[in-house]
Amino acid sequence: MTEPVQLDIQAILRQLPHRYPFLLIDRVLECRPGESIRALKNVTYNEPFFPGHFPGRPVMPGVFIIEALAQAAGILCFVTAGVIPDDQTHFYFVGIDKARFRKPVMPGDQLILTAKLERSLRGIWKFSTVAWVDEQEVAHAEMMVAPGATR
Repeated sequence: MTEPVQLDIQAILRQLPHRYPFLLIDRVLECRPGESIRALKNVTYNEPFFPGHFPGRPVMPGVFIIEALAQAAGILCFVTAGVIPDDQTHFYFVGIDKARFRKPVMPGDQLILTAKLERSLRGIWKFSTVAWVDEQEVAHAEMMVAPGATR
């Protein structure tokens, strides 16, 4: 069994090509290469989407929760493959199934993002993912990630 690793923001920046305002992972609490990841997103009022979603009652858009889960799965891909992303190496979010949203996510919440590697077949990695706030599930989805070449 591989020992779990933790990643701070500097290590995350080396593992993901995303940058502000689209980087949605603040810390990796635990990553077990080839198995699972548990990451953290601090949801703050100064996120760029809150002024318009929704004025007077800010709610994190579901698509951003899904993207945060996909970024966590992407980190697990890179760590498992032992690859640092560069101009030639990318993993792309290629599919989603069974996405469900259970509760709204609001400023001040700590979003815990989990992804479990279900299988890897012909370069396509399939994950079951769940997002949590205060130990309550707020969203889940099955998603697929695959390596891709740049144009």
